[in-house]
Amino acid sequence: MIFELTESSFSKQVEDKVRKNNCEYMEAVVELCEELSIEPKLAAKHLSKPIIEKIEVEGANNNLLPKKNKLPF
Repeated sequence: MIFELTESSFSKQVEDKVRKNNCEYMEAVVELCEELSIEPKLAAKHLSKPIIEKIEVEGANNNLLPKKNKLPF
């Protein structure tokens, strides 16, 4: 599929898939990459900062990334 991939359009598609399928952001990105026949590495460049932060939190919660220490305030 040939299309112009922009940050806002791809991020919107990810958000829509998360809401529609009630899935995690990482799963939504991978599914979209398969549907659009693009590499995840290319898709990563087109994710908005809020989605990247949500994926980082999911990764930490699923023990895929180290958890960030929070100060006890």
